[in-house]
Amino acid sequence: MNMITVRPAAPADFPAIAKVAVATGQDEEWAGADPAYLAYLLEHGTLLVAEREGSVTGFGATRLIGDGPAAVSMLCDLFIHPGTHGRGCGRAILSQLWPGGPGSGDPGPSGPGAGEAAAGGPFRGGPRRMTFSSLHAHALPLYTRFGLDAWWPLLYLAGDVRTVPGPDGWTVAAASVTEVAAAEQDWTGVDRSADHRAWAARPHGQPVRAFRHGELAAAGTAAGHGAEYGLAHLAIAPDVPAADAVLAVLATLRAPDGRARVCLPGPHPAVRPLLAAGWRHQDSDLFMASDPRLLDPRRAVPNPGGA
Repeated sequence: MNMITVRPAAPADFPAIAKVAVATGQDEEWAGADPAYLAYLLEHGTLLVAEREGSVTGFGATRLIGDGPAAVSMLCDLFIHPGTHGRGCGRAILSQLWPGGPGSGDPGPSGPGAGEAAAGGPFRGGPRRMTFSSLHAHALPLYTRFGLDAWWPLLYLAGDVRTVPGPDGWTVAAASVTEVAAAEQDWTGVDRSADHRAWAARPHGQPVRAFRHGELAAAGTAAGHGAEYGLAHLAIAPDVPAADAVLAVLATLRAPDGRARVCLPGPHPAVRPLLAAGWRHQDSDLFMASDPRLLDPRRAVPNPGGA
C-alpha cells in the first residue's frame, strides 16, 4: 500500500498535478497548475506522475532538445507534494525519466567512461542532461546522483522596460513563429518550432526579430500573464554582442504596465546594465548539467521550463 507507482500522465491527471504544483508554490501561468503547459509537455516531451495509495504525490517532465548525439534531455519539472518529501518519490520519477545511469538504480553504461559516470562525472549512457534546479535542499543532492553538477545561478530579473538603455543601431519588429524558429535553427542547428509555437500561444505571446544595422541579429518570443510577462527565450546570432541583443529586445517590448521579466545566467553581460537601470533580482535557480558547455552563460537567454 505504501509503494510508489510511476506512470505516464494523461489529461485526466491534470487537476491532481495542479494540486501538487500549487502546494509547492508553482501556481503561475506556464507551470504545473496551467493545463496549457501540461498539454505542451504531454505532446512534446515526457510527463510522468507518481502515486502513493492511489493519490498523485508528484510529477516530472523532460523535453528533448535537438536530436542525434548532440541531443540534450532537459528536465523541465520535478515537484513532489511537501507531505511526501524524503520518501523516494523524486528519485522514483527521475529514474524513469533518466534511466540507465548513476542514481537510477539501473546497471548504467558499460565500457569507456562507465567508471567516470558511476563516480559522478559526465554521464555517457544517453542524451546529455540539464535542468534549472530550485534551491530546495533536496534538489541538488538528487540531481548530482543522476550525473549533473551545479555550474551557475539563473537570475529572475524584473523591471520597467522604459528604463532599459536600448543600444544604438538596433530595430526590433514583430515576426512569425516560422521566422523566429528558422533564425534560431540557422544559428544553432536545433529546430525549436514547437517551443516557439507554444510560447506564442501564451497570453500576450509575440515572436520578435531584432536587427543590428539592418542585419538579423536575434530572434525570440515574449509572452506571459501579468507579472510573469517577459522574454520567454531569445536566440542570438554568433558574433553579436549578447548584452546589446537582450537590451534592444527588452526596451521595445509592449509590456503590460511597462513591466517585464527575463531569466539570465549570473555571468551574462546584460545583468549589470539591467540592475543599474533599476531592475530587481526576484529569484534564482541553479543551472545543473552533465556538461557545462550545454549552455553558454554569457550568451544564453533560456526558458527555465524548456531552455
